[in-house]
This record gives sequence, C-alpha cells and structure tokens, in this order.
Amino acid sequence: MSEAAREGQTPQVRKTLAEIQREVDELISGYAAGYFTPLTMIARLAEEVGELAREVNHRFGEKPKKPTEPEGSLEEELGDIFFVLVSFANAQGIDLEAAYEAVMAKYRTRDRDRWPRREPVREGGDSR
Repeated sequence: MSEAAREGQTPQVRKTLAEIQREVDELISGYAAGYFTPLTMIARLAEEVGELAREVNHRFGEKPKKPTEPEGSLEEELGDIFFVLVSFANAQGIDLEAAYEAVMAKYRTRDRDRWPRREPVREGGDSR
C-alpha cells in the first residue's frame, strides 16, 4: 500500500510498465554516460537485493538492527530494485509488459497442476 493510500489521500493514476520504461529512459537519456553496462547493472541489482535482504533479516530474521541504525523501508528497497530492473530491460531493448505476459502464460501452463488449488468460495463464504 502506498504512503498516500495509508494517509487517506487519493492515490495517483497508475502508470503502465511501458510508461514507466519511457520515464526511466527519459531520465537516463539525460545523462552523457547513459545506461551502465550489463555487468554493472547486474552488480547494482545484486547490491539492491542485498539491501532488501538485510532489511528483511532485521525485521523478520534473527538479527535485529543496532539501536543506532535507522529504520529502513521495504518499499524503498523494492523501488530501488524495480528501477535497476527497468533500467536493465531498457538497455537491452526488452518490453517488460511483453515479458510479463510471456512469463504469466508459462506459469499458468507449467504450474497449473503443480499445487493443490483452493476450493472456490460459495455464497455465504462456505468453500464446501
């Protein structure tokens, strides 16, 4: 849930993945260096995933933060990962909407009978 939604504000209209990819491209294109190399971006992605893992470990794992460490944000860490992922896709000419549709089709087919399905909920909330 976004911070605006938590505070009772009307959330902004959501962007499509294509719009997000264009927005990131416009930002990166404004810099002379442009996109990082693929290996640098993978290193950045690993760094950001590590930061998320550290925050998850502090919140849910067995290693609490030191009293002097500031509280982190899962939302911020996921946002950083998403930005690097979008940047990587852009640099490689990958349409994330098409990639998403392809992977969902794969999972719907491959994993259709992999796990027990939930029983549909009937009127009155009874699943029997």
